Amino acid sequence: MLPRLVLLSVLGVVSSCSSLYFPPPPQAPLLTQKGEFSGGIHTNFSQNTALQGAYALGDHIGVQGSASFLRSDKKQSFFGSKNNRKYEEHNFGEVGLGYFTRMRDQRVLEFYGGYGLGSGKRTERSEGVSKTLAGNLEKVYLQANFSKKESKTWHFFNRDWPVSYGMALRASYVQLHDFTIDGKPQEAEDNIFLEPISFTRISVLGPIQFQMISGSNFGLRHRKYLKAANSVFQLGIVVNLGGQEGRR
Repeated sequence: MLPRLVLLSVLGVVSSCSSLYFPPPPQAPLLTQKGEFSGGIHTNFSQNTALQGAYALGDHIGVQGSASFLRSDKKQSFFGSKNNRKYEEHNFGEVGLGYFTRMRDQRVLEFYGGYGLGSGKRTERSEGVSKTLAGNLEKVYLQANFSKKESKTWHFFNRDWPVSYGMALRASYVQLHDFTIDGKPQEAEDNIFLEPISFTRISVLGPIQFQMISGSNFGLRHRKYLKAANSVFQLGIVVNLGGQEGRR
């Protein structure tokens, strides 16, 4: 499992092209009862870091929120010249409200809907010439999460490591507005994105779990600057406090 996820992440970095939208990973808190809190921090090789949290307001109603940040200065293409640079800056936040339930076989099913906003900026420098693209982003989304029935226990370093799996599907409508290139106004863009992801969680200590997320981002409309160019791959830590006992 781990080698395959790492390979997917490398392929995503090599094959990705430029977009002003860097989505935070779909959040799957897997809440089980009123008063439970779920929190996490994730990052990837593109330095897109996300802080996420969720809280169960009732036995079936939860709220979630996330904030993601990216600052990167790298070559414009993986095999390109070091003199052709690309600086990217992205800030994004989102909040959502949803329904969760625990099924008889202990799996968790969740549905969330929410709103997000942020900004993106990219500066490309090549042979002494620079080009700066900047704009604001707004998003509404619907998302479904569920944990798989399958679970395993890995044994190494003389101890057992419980492993669980899950999947999520997020559909988002994103708008890029107040868009400029070198300060000159440009036509706004919009797109619809589908983001199917899978996640693997490894129990580390108590409620602390290491999480690996991999998936894809598909744009349903052909756009030049707001497109599904950034693959979904994240490594992070998640913590659930105050929930029901048992796997999820």
